[in-house]
This record gives sequence, structure tokens and C-alpha cells, in this order.
Amino acid sequence: MSRSPRWCGAQRRIGLTGGIATGKSTVGRLLEAEGLPVLDADHYAREVLAPGSTGAAAVLQRYGDSVRADGTGPEWPTVNRGALGSIVFSDPSEKRWLEELVHPLVRRRFDQALTELVAEPTVVLMIPLLFEAGLEGLCSEIWLVDCDEAQQLERLMQRDGLSAVEAEARMNAQWPLAKKRPLSDVLIDNRVSIRSEHYLKKGIQMML
Repeated sequence: MSRSPRWCGAQRRIGLTGGIATGKSTVGRLLEAEGLPVLDADHYAREVLAPGSTGAAAVLQRYGDSVRADGTGPEWPTVNRGALGSIVFSDPSEKRWLEELVHPLVRRRFDQALTELVAEPTVVLMIPLLFEAGLEGLCSEIWLVDCDEAQQLERLMQRDGLSAVEAEARMNAQWPLAKKRPLSDVLIDNRVSIRSEHYLKKGIQMML
């Protein structure tokens, strides 16, 4: 599988990705502890669906009270993210609609933040759906936080309180790790059985 063109500017841009519940946030936190600015796509996605935002209004217009947070009205539209997730992870067409709404807004946030950080020699872009959203061009290199799929499923069930069926639906909504591995420059093995946070930190320091 061929790789898409990458960022070729002077700034080193590390695209940090992986599957759901593989440990991206842990690696992002360790990189931040090394003094690197970390831009988080999930944070931007929450911003673009924040109460009162145009994104939240669009979601509520499409789905109505089924995704409206309890106790909120039309003057301050607030999305119940759990209810929204239940819809989009069970219907590929609705997932596609939401991505077409959110991804351009998240990309705009990245562009704004990168402009502000232009003097930084290295920036980390933590993007769970980096390949799915076609954002490789923002990065000079891509690091994949990797683990066994069985372990990924177990972590997701424990973290989010999901059944196996619900967790598998969320995993299946993303590209499998096997598809992402050959497109990545660095694989960070985050299987707990052979890696502790101490070893993760040492490995990250060697790659910086």
C-alpha cells in the first residue's frame, strides 16, 4: 500500500495515531512531558460540538431530541455525545455525515494552531482518524500506537463500560491496525504484557 505525500517544511510534525483504546493519550502525555506541544484532534472535535456551537446546532437539527442533553433547550443546544455515538457507530451513512461535518472544522483548528506554533521546531498532532480523514499531509512522520486487537477490545470495554458487541462496532468504524501499520513510519508497541510506561518513555526519548 503506497503512502500519501507528507509535510516537507522545516518544522518536524509528528502525526500520532492508532486504534481506539490503544494508548494514544498515554503516549501524547509522555511527549508533552518532553516539552513538545501536542495538538489533540479529539479536543478540537469536542470544541466544534460544544454547547451553542454551529456544529452542535447542525447535529441537533438532524437528530433532534434523541441526542439532546437532558435539561438543555434551543437557546443553548447541547449534544449528548453518548447518544450521538450510539447512532453513528451503528449506521455507516450517519457516521459519514458526522465526519463530513466535523473533519473540516477540526482541520481548520489544526491549521490555526500550527500557524501559532510556526516557531516550534517539533509539534505533535494527535489524530485518531489520521489515515481515515486523509490528514497525512499535515505530518512529516507518522507514529502508530499499536497493540493486539484482543487487548484493544478488552481495554475499550473496560474504559467505556461497553459490551463486546458495542466495543467491536466502535473498533470496526475505524481502519484496522493491520491496515495502518504499513502506512506508518514508527510503531510504538503498547502491549501491557511487554511494555510499561517506563519503557514507553525510554522508547519515545530515543525517537526524538
